[in-house]
Amino acid sequence: MKSADRVKKLRDMSPDELQRNEGEMNERMFKLRFQMAMGQTESLAKIRELRRDRARLLTILTEKEKS
Repeated sequence: MKSADRVKKLRDMSPDELQRNEGEMNERMFKLRFQMAMGQTESLAKIRELRRDRARLLTILTEKEKS
């Protein structure tokens, strides 16, 4: 999925859904980092993508809270 599609999907969500989604992303990030440290996966690309998606989500959440 392209980043523009992800942003559009995030903008359509309510603030409650965004916060729930953030919690899920944090959990996935933790699991990926843990797997990376244990040497079970070489998913650096997945970690980078998830980190960027989380930043997009937080930016949109902040915009919605300000307005």
